Amino acid sequence: MADSKEKLFSDFPPVSTDQWMGKVIADLKGADFEKKLVWKTNEGFKVKPFYRMEDLQGLKTIDALPGEFPYLRGTKKTNNEWLVRQEIVVEDYKEANKKALDILNKGIDSLSFHLDADGLSTDNIETLLDGICAEAVELNFSTCQGHVVNLAELLVAYFQKHDYDLTKLQGSVNYDYFNKMLTKGKEKGNMVQTAKALIEATAALPKYRVLNVNALTLNNAGAYIYQEMGYALSWGNEYMNQLTEAGIPAAVVAKKIKFNFGISSNYFLEIAKFRAARMLWADIVASYSPECLRDCENKGPKGECRCAAKMRVHAETSTFNLTLFDSYVNLLRTQTEAMSAALAGVDSMTVVPFDKTYEGANDFSERMARNQQLLLKEESHFDKVIDPAAGSYYIENLTVSIAKQAWELFLGVEDEGGFYAAVKAGTVQASVNESNKARHAAVAKRREILLGTNQYPNFTEQSGGKKPIEAKSCCGGGDHCHKDAAVLNFDRAACEFEALRLETEASGKRPKAFMLTMGNLAMRQARAQFSCNFLACAGYEVVDNLGFETVEAGVEAAMAAKADIVVLCSSDDEYTQYAIPAFKALNNRALFIVAGAPACMDELKAAGIENFIHVRVNVLDTLKEYNAKLLK
Repeated sequence: MADSKEKLFSDFPPVSTDQWMGKVIADLKGADFEKKLVWKTNEGFKVKPFYRMEDLQGLKTIDALPGEFPYLRGTKKTNNEWLVRQEIVVEDYKEANKKALDILNKGIDSLSFHLDADGLSTDNIETLLDGICAEAVELNFSTCQGHVVNLAELLVAYFQKHDYDLTKLQGSVNYDYFNKMLTKGKEKGNMVQTAKALIEATAALPKYRVLNVNALTLNNAGAYIYQEMGYALSWGNEYMNQLTEAGIPAAVVAKKIKFNFGISSNYFLEIAKFRAARMLWADIVASYSPECLRDCENKGPKGECRCAAKMRVHAETSTFNLTLFDSYVNLLRTQTEAMSAALAGVDSMTVVPFDKTYEGANDFSERMARNQQLLLKEESHFDKVIDPAAGSYYIENLTVSIAKQAWELFLGVEDEGGFYAAVKAGTVQASVNESNKARHAAVAKRREILLGTNQYPNFTEQSGGKKPIEAKSCCGGGDHCHKDAAVLNFDRAACEFEALRLETEASGKRPKAFMLTMGNLAMRQARAQFSCNFLACAGYEVVDNLGFETVEAGVEAAMAAKADIVVLCSSDDEYTQYAIPAFKALNNRALFIVAGAPACMDELKAAGIENFIHVRVNVLDTLKEYNAKLLK
């Protein structure tokens, strides 16, 4: 065995970083390394094309252990188990109970009930929780923020009546003073007063979290990852700061805070986000020197409570990148998102049903959402290994980089006076809305890809009457509704492309785009494929062709096909030969487009050719212009 190892290492000698770089530079053939291979992330830092062992030197993250402060590698020591959650909007308490009992037999072990404040009563809580063993499932509740204390009191009374061991019960009551300001522009009640009352009401439920950081809201509004994490830390710190000043022990406050994060499709960076968030939150809580209120082995060097520094994390797949068209692709998006959150060691997770953008969830889409997590557990065994990303040259460096960016944002918010002051002033909303705007611009130019929407759309798909259900930013009162603060913009990344495609359908006229392919075989095929994908994003019918011998034959075939658009697809060199004759032969009988940005573009424009499509154009704006011309 030793001999075979020696032979292996002699056959494959170590390669230095300088040798790798030399090979890369040679293969680039003069191209700029920084521009070609270094990824400039939206988060504000650069990512190298490869990492090696020396890139771990000096990183404190590699010394972390599972279940130990500062919890970079998670709060668990024996496995990577997480709870599979499903949401239930309670309209009828008996029906909600029936549904809850049903899905508990289908793999769910965490329930989230959304209750109308008008229905809160002892009898209704009895009906809702009938037959549900509260010690065997995590129970989460949300209602109108002005009634959370009443809800908590009803729950405690119910659990006591049924002789539960209250110290074993796990769950949450979703009180979040700041989320309503972000989403509705409304500031209502007294945060400290309500939070204190809620903490007192749930004192008998030590594992119930009642102060929520709903950073999921920022994610769904299009925030970048560092923004979601940085603002979440400041959000949680606002609870810590205000409530400890009000006399509540730091350990008590910290153990009542729950973080609800979104999960975007940036797979590796999302893994890094959750790892970094736990580490930074542990440091923030430690700065309050929380006193351990019981005899516990998990104490810091000065006797401080390390358990209080554990971040309790619920994760939910994002709605920002969900689409109406080709909606089954949403299953791919949410699956990779669920994978990253699971590998990162979250405590519970909700996978949003794939059809959430255009209709209320049904039995099929909810079943699919449940099974996405169950597959990760029961077939892929993601629940068995704690933090498998540990030691990865790439992810460890991503963790440190995203932590630095989020920490800088956190410090900036604190310098501004804290999270409440920043939300009140509207700086949080303005920053996230600017990111939303930037991401929409990136989607419009295909710098951010939404498969099936702005790239590789389904050529034959029709909406079938589906219409997007968009989030409303105000409290149902429209634009005239009074707001105490600015609000977030929840326009999904795909919404403008969807509106364009729905406009095409509603017009009753589906423009036909004909590919006039000529000349160089490889170039005409590549440009025809590019053009078909480009124009199908607006819902146009596309007709590809094998090629034509002459311009006249191509134009004649296009007119015979009743084309509304003719796209000349050839090589740059050949456009000097084909473009102007094709344009003249068409004689304004259809919209003429040249696929590409040839060197002779100015010459072609001088001849009257106006339309060129290529990788540098704004796809959305271009298609809007075509719709304006074709759908008159």
